[in-house]
Amino acid sequence: MTTPSVLFVCVHNAGRSQMAAGWLRHLAGDRVEVLSAGSAPASSINPVAVAAMAEVGIDIARHQPRVLDEADVRASDVVVTMGCGDACPFFPGTRYEDWRLDDPAGQGIEAVRPIRDEIRRRVDQLLASLA
Repeated sequence: MTTPSVLFVCVHNAGRSQMAAGWLRHLAGDRVEVLSAGSAPASSINPVAVAAMAEVGIDIARHQPRVLDEADVRASDVVVTMGCGDACPFFPGTRYEDWRLDDPAGQGIEAVRPIRDEIRRRVDQLLASLA
C-alpha cells in the first residue's frame, strides 16, 4: 500500500496551509506525505501562526513558503485549497477539498487561535478519511 499524499494550498503559504501541514505532520507522522504551497508565496511564515502552533507544541518556524508547483498537484492524492482561487490546477482523479477559513494575515494571536483549532478539526476529519 502506498503512502497517501496531501497538498495544502493557500495564497501566501504563510498561515493556513502551513498550520494545516503542521497539524497533519504532527498527527499522521510518516503515514501521510505532507506538502504545502502558495499561489503567491510570502517571503516568510506569519509569526503569529508560528506562535499559535507553538502553543500546542508544533514547530512550523523552520518551514518556508513555496510556490505552487503543478508536479506537486499531480503527485497528490488530496489537494486542500484555502482561498487560492483558480490558481490551483485541476486534474481528474485527484480529490479536492476547499476549506473556507479566515486568513490569519494581520490578525493577533486571539484571532488566530480559533483558526488554528478549526484547522485541527478539519485535519482530524481528513486523516480519518485517509485511513
